[in-house]
Amino acid sequence: MLGSSSGLLPAPPLLPSVAKNSKWAIRYKRCTAKEKPVRLPSGGSKKLLCHSRFCFPLRISNNDRVRHGFAISAVLTDDPTMTTVGDGMENIGLVSIDPGLESFKDHFRYRMKRYVDQKKLIERYEGGLEEFALGYQKFGFNRDEGGIVYREWAPAAQEAQIIGDFNGWDGSNHRMEKNEFGVWSIKIPDSGGNPAIPHNSRVKFRFMQGNGVWVDRIPAWIKYATVDPASFGAPYDGVYWDPPTSERYEFKFPQPPKPNAPRIYEAHVGMSSSEPRVNSYREFADNVLPRIRANNYNTVQLMAVIEHSYYASFGYHVTNFFAVSSRSGNPEDLKYLIDKAHSLGLRVLMDVVHSHASNNVTDGLNGFDIGQGAQESYFHTGDRGYHNLWDSRLFNYANWEVLRFLLSNLRWWLEEFKFDGFRFDGVTSMLYHHHGINMAFTGDYNEYFSEATDVDAVVYLMLANYLIHNILPDATVIAEDVSGMPGLGCPVSEGGVGFDYRLAMAIPDKWIDYLKNKSDLEWSMNEISRSLTNRRYTEKCVAYAESHDQSIVGDKTIAFILMDKEMYSGMSCLTEAPPAVDRGIALHKMIHFITMALGGEGYLNFMGNEFGHPEWIDFPREGNGWSYEMCRRQWNLADMEHLRYKFMNAFDRAMNLLDEKYSFLASTKQIVSSTNEEDKVIVFERGDLVFVFNFHPEKTYDGYKVGCDLPGKYRVALDSDALEFGGHGRVGHDADHFTSPEGIPGVPETNFNNRPNSFKVLSPARTCVVYYRVEESEESHDDDDEMGLNEILAADVIPEQEDVEEAASQAKVGKPHLVDGDGDGSGLSKTVDFEVEDMGDDASDD
Repeated sequence: MLGSSSGLLPAPPLLPSVAKNSKWAIRYKRCTAKEKPVRLPSGGSKKLLCHSRFCFPLRISNNDRVRHGFAISAVLTDDPTMTTVGDGMENIGLVSIDPGLESFKDHFRYRMKRYVDQKKLIERYEGGLEEFALGYQKFGFNRDEGGIVYREWAPAAQEAQIIGDFNGWDGSNHRMEKNEFGVWSIKIPDSGGNPAIPHNSRVKFRFMQGNGVWVDRIPAWIKYATVDPASFGAPYDGVYWDPPTSERYEFKFPQPPKPNAPRIYEAHVGMSSSEPRVNSYREFADNVLPRIRANNYNTVQLMAVIEHSYYASFGYHVTNFFAVSSRSGNPEDLKYLIDKAHSLGLRVLMDVVHSHASNNVTDGLNGFDIGQGAQESYFHTGDRGYHNLWDSRLFNYANWEVLRFLLSNLRWWLEEFKFDGFRFDGVTSMLYHHHGINMAFTGDYNEYFSEATDVDAVVYLMLANYLIHNILPDATVIAEDVSGMPGLGCPVSEGGVGFDYRLAMAIPDKWIDYLKNKSDLEWSMNEISRSLTNRRYTEKCVAYAESHDQSIVGDKTIAFILMDKEMYSGMSCLTEAPPAVDRGIALHKMIHFITMALGGEGYLNFMGNEFGHPEWIDFPREGNGWSYEMCRRQWNLADMEHLRYKFMNAFDRAMNLLDEKYSFLASTKQIVSSTNEEDKVIVFERGDLVFVFNFHPEKTYDGYKVGCDLPGKYRVALDSDALEFGGHGRVGHDADHFTSPEGIPGVPETNFNNRPNSFKVLSPARTCVVYYRVEESEESHDDDDEMGLNEILAADVIPEQEDVEEAASQAKVGKPHLVDGDGDGSGLSKTVDFEVEDMGDDASDD
């Protein structure tokens, strides 16, 4: 077989193995292995159906009877590149895009065959992938005529009962029955016309192990779980959640359309309060979402939404996969948050963790593992089922019921809560049997396609992406992968894994290395440019200078590395900025902006980093006395008019607005024309904008010649040195820059830096300036209308209520409304203001 991956079909001959002796190691939630994507070279029965170690139960209807006899639908009916299925699978689109993958065609044929066959089996026995992913309508608690039906897959259990508040925690009168597929079920009739299990009451699944010992577990498909906050270390309880219509939140706003490029605000609801406590979904919706919209992000990525018993795990040790984190509220509260985001034109992505599960036995899915074989468990057995560095359990992606559980989990969050997509965590761990541990990824294709590849997990991810995009065609799905596996961001129909984007995880490590280990004059313009542009053709990346990883205790944010202790004493605008602060603010703006402009097709920022939030993140734990002091966001720093944090916040808002107007992130035109090591200047074009970054700590260049594509007149679109952004105001915004032709048209070697035109600019030290070309049709416009974004005010981060209500009444979902706050008609040189539309009576419910 291919590695230790189990499958339905014989594997091709083994491919070359990877080296095992690397010094690198992946740590929990912080990977030291570097992402080095490679550039392209030029050029029916009622019995259990079993095969090997897999058991495939037939479709289970709501009355627990096996059904079959439905038609098999076509496989890959939307696939333009694959004309046949099986041994004749020659037209793999991914290979035609990258000829360097030709020698790995056997691997792609094998995994596509595995994917197609798995999909066919699901269609044959479950009615299709989408039907299969409705497991939450069959398992767990569901209303049926005259009662509540509860089902649980626990084949290793000898006996089972349902217990809870409703029966005094005595399950002797509520014993469950087991079918041939290991599914326990019971129907609990209504009592007096009311459900026997009251809404919001506690429940647990009690079962007897093989040794005769009874244990209580939270139901695997539970939709809500809570813990007694007054009792330290108390176990969680499952909660039956079925609110009456009057208490059920109803969505009021449509999901915003998919943007040309995602500008993502990564957020953690619990730590979003300015006070040292856990914040709520509703408080986040009312207080934080308007900030995000005001800074011109179009997408919110929510961390730690799925229930996790250990708060300090940052949400990555999931215990209850279908339950919202109860620390911040109940399921209806989360729906309110998402609907409010949609009313502002913000899409919402979930940080979903299907790479592993908490090893917590009492509260989590691991409690169903009582030593049974892999085919009767959610997890692999032995070492393969345990992640040594994360101290967590690893799923058996080849198991039929695991596939049902995980795929249904995705559909649940999409349909019940209206999420707009996912960021899949820990994908590197899923893709390889070694999980990336002690593995240095160099870009050698043998590292990606060998017996080390976990084909079971790859097939699951292919099924997941196919399902997500079928249910929600506008979904955005992002992979957190540090390895750079080719094809991860290509469609399933082309032989890829199907993600829309991958995170460009090497970029923040490069910045941290420069900031900690190099003086300013040692920074290499070539190396910075290569690091930002080193990504695979046709596979989109989300770039970021820092995320939550760089803020975790033991590390520092970029702002804190740059300014350190000066952030406590040198941030007042009432005194002259210390040199460390002047340098820090300038480089903070430049690092984030060049990462956005050159690093990918999307951009991500973690909550608070947009204004240079000081210090670090440290969740309450025994080591800090269970303090929340470092587990919050000090929004007041950005709001205070006399503090310099406002300058970084204003620039963040402006660079997002620049993309809103010019859509440079979505442009495929990206040309780096100059990386001058002596001058410390990088010049590049993205779309039709020209970017000039001067990283030199001292030198200002007057009449600096920059190349461009199109001839004409250019003006400043964005200037990091503007006074509004804490700069020194050295660049004039009223100047016109006219181009001069360079060399022979159509002969790049005769041009200036291979560009057919050029113009001259003033480039001060430690600044970045963007220039846009004035269209002929705009020549007659007033100069103020043409100036673009430079006078976006740093104040008014959160607009007044009456202003935002007016803005919201004029704004369409997903489109910004440019508010002319001064009434002077100057258009873009204003703040983009949004406010939540009337959310009805729910808006006042806490």
